[in-house]
Amino acid sequence: MGTDDKIEHAAEGAAGKAKEAAGKVTDDERLEAEGRKDQVASDVKKAGDKIKDAFDR
Repeated sequence: MGTDDKIEHAAEGAAGKAKEAAGKVTDDERLEAEGRKDQVASDVKKAGDKIKDAFDR
């Protein structure tokens, strides 16, 4: 698994947290939900990275 992919997935999770926080501050439920969705997508991709790494060993 490439380091670039791992960094990209971590950045996606961080962006999702920022969106969620912005949604809470502005009381925008849609932005908050989109941020949570981005975090979940990032978590799934990170899990996939770990599985790929385990098979690469």
